[in-house]
Amino acid sequence: MKMVQAIIRPERLNSVKKALEEKGFIAMTIIEVMGRGEQKGIILEYRGKKVEVDVIPKVKIELVVKDEDVDTIIATVRASGRTGKVGDGKIFVMPVEKMAKVRTDEEWK
Repeated sequence: MKMVQAIIRPERLNSVKKALEEKGFIAMTIIEVMGRGEQKGIILEYRGKKVEVDVIPKVKIELVVKDEDVDTIIATVRASGRTGKVGDGKIFVMPVEKMAKVRTDEEWK
């Protein structure tokens, strides 16, 4: 099993979530996060003055899936989350040793 973490723009969340659901990936954790990438923040204009914003709001989506589903998830997130601009996000894949349900005694390795 693998954990896929996708950090995306908040305005792309509904599009990514819908695309994942259409592919059969319903279970996910969604977390509001703040961060910055290589651009080190952005410059905004507020009331006529330039304001440097060091960290930018993002959304992190986490899914634990079978190894063979990882490439499908990556392709789906890329296709539905991409704007083509700097700051579209990143996708991370990590191994999961074990998963267990709280409600039942089910476990997966």
